[in-house]
Amino acid sequence: MIRTGYWSRPANSAKHGSVGKGKTRGLRPDELALWQQVARTATPLNKPKARQAAEEAGPVESPVTPPAEIPKFDMAQTARPSGGASIAYASASSKAAPQMDSKKFVKMRSGKLDPDARIDLHGMTLNQAHPALNGFVLSSHRAGRRLLLVITGKGKTVPDDGPIPSSRGVLRRHVPQWLRLPPLSAIVLEVTPAHIRHGGDGAYYVYLRRAR
Repeated sequence: MIRTGYWSRPANSAKHGSVGKGKTRGLRPDELALWQQVARTATPLNKPKARQAAEEAGPVESPVTPPAEIPKFDMAQTARPSGGASIAYASASSKAAPQMDSKKFVKMRSGKLDPDARIDLHGMTLNQAHPALNGFVLSSHRAGRRLLLVITGKGKTVPDDGPIPSSRGVLRRHVPQWLRLPPLSAIVLEVTPAHIRHGGDGAYYVYLRRAR
């Protein structure tokens, strides 16, 4: 018998031959079938170490990643603002250090400086107000004016009970954004809500850089 790593088979496995000195006899069909049946049911004597260790360790479970926790949100909760569109308006009404002379800025905020020119955008659509504002500011700068008053209005004061709520004070929110964009951003030095005597929350002071 010849011993292999898994099973044993007879040495006389030559396909052809006859019994005699130095020669072996081939297996008959019934002997070959019997040997194949035994080989299929035989247990290996020496299993490979890696295979034996894997069988003893059992199946390996894949790690399960827990799902990300989703924060709770109530129907009455207000979503946090993500910035972006309202940045210009926030900077206009914030208490950041002014770009212009601080003493003149205090006088302007207190309503003690009279505007050199004013424009009333109240009642205009966005498509009408934007080009009107650009033309007014550019022409005022060319004329050497410094302090402008831009009137936007405070928006709707009546309650909105419709299925789709309307935004209040559309011009009031857009005007500071337009003033911070080209071509006006190069000539606008300061934007701040006006004093009550000049319109309060329904208007803005726009202080321009000196014309060169």
